[in-house]
Amino acid sequence: MVTEKDVTQFSEQCKEIFAQIERDVIGQKEVVEGTIIAMIAGGNVLLEGVPGVGKTRLVRSLGRVFNLPFSRIQFTPDLMPADVTGTNIVVKDEKGNSTFQFQPGPVFSNIILADEINRATPKTQSALLEAMQEHTVTVMGVSRKLNEPFFVLATQNPIEQDGTYPLPEAQMDRFMFKLIVKNPSLDELMDIVNMTQKTMAEVANAACDGEGLLQMRTTANAIPVAEPVMRYAMTLCSATHPDSECASEAAKKYVRLGASPRAGQALISAAKVRALLSGRFNVSYNDLHELAYPVLRHRLKLNFEAIAQRVSADDIIKMIIDETSKKYDIASPAKATATASEQPAQEQPAVEAADDANAEATAKDDKKKSKRRKAK
Repeated sequence: MVTEKDVTQFSEQCKEIFAQIERDVIGQKEVVEGTIIAMIAGGNVLLEGVPGVGKTRLVRSLGRVFNLPFSRIQFTPDLMPADVTGTNIVVKDEKGNSTFQFQPGPVFSNIILADEINRATPKTQSALLEAMQEHTVTVMGVSRKLNEPFFVLATQNPIEQDGTYPLPEAQMDRFMFKLIVKNPSLDELMDIVNMTQKTMAEVANAACDGEGLLQMRTTANAIPVAEPVMRYAMTLCSATHPDSECASEAAKKYVRLGASPRAGQALISAAKVRALLSGRFNVSYNDLHELAYPVLRHRLKLNFEAIAQRVSADDIIKMIIDETSKKYDIASPAKATATASEQPAQEQPAVEAADDANAEATAKDDKKKSKRRKAK
C-alpha cells in the first residue's frame, strides 16, 4: 500500500535526479523526463536524433546520477555477437591444463549505451534480444543473469542511411519508449556553448543508487489504476490494429500492423511513474494521452497510403486519441488546444470592425480637407 510519505519521498528523489541531470544536459526536458520514467518503470529507450544533440552525453550523465556501472557499445557493420555478449576463451591453470573460461562482454553492466544501433547487422542486433527482455545472456548453452537494474539506451541517426540496417520489429517492440531528440533553441545553444567552454566532462553528482531505483520501481508498481482508465488505455492500444474490434478509422486507413501487448504493459507502467512524478496516487487520462506518443510511435507499421500522403506515426496516434476520447466522452488534448485557438477567432470580427471605422473616419477627414482647399 502506497502512503503519502512514499509519494513525497518519490517526488523529492525525482526532483534531485532532474536537478543533477540539468547540470550536464541543457534543454531536452521531454527527452530527459521520458528517459527517467522508462528507467524507473524498467524499460529500454530508443533515442533518435541528428548527430551532436546530446544523446550520448545524456546517457553518460544518467550513469553518474544513478551511480551505476556504464558500458558503451559502438555498433558497426563488422561487430559480432560475441563482442557484445562475451565468449569462452582458452586459459591454462596452474598445472598447465587448458580450460575454457567465460570472458563477459560489455553487456554485463547496468546501463548499456548502444550507440548507432542500426549500423550493426541483424545477426549482432539479435544478441541483445534476450538481454533486453529476459535480462539474461546465453553463451554456449549456459545462461547467465544480468545485474539489476539493467537498461539498454540505444541511439540511432534518422538521416544517415548508408551502411545502416533497419531494426527488426522484434527488437523495436522491446523498447518501451522511442524519444525524438530535437535540435536546441537559440538560447539553449548559447548555454551549451558557454557550458562546454568551461569543461567537456560531466559534472553531475550521484542522486540515487541501484537499490533506490529498484525501490522507486516497487513504489510505482503499487499505484492503483481504475478499471475505466485501464480499459481506456487498452482501447488505445487495440485501436491501432486495423482488424480489431476497437479499430479506429485512422488505423483502418493508414496502419498495416498495430501495437503488441507490450505497448499496453508499457503504457500502464509508465503512467504510474508519471502519476507519482506529479504527486498523484492514481493514473489519469492525461497521463495516457501524453505517453501514448513515445509508447506507440515505433510500434506502428504504416501502409503505403500513409507513406504516400506523408502521414507520420505521431499524426496517426493523435487521430486515434481524438477518436477514442470521443467514444469515451473524455476531453482530449486537441480539444483544449482548439478551445484556446477559438478565442482570437472570436475577437477578430471586432478588430476588423474597428479597422473599418477608422478607415471611414479617415476618409471623412480627407473630404473635409479637400473642401476647405477648394473654398480657399
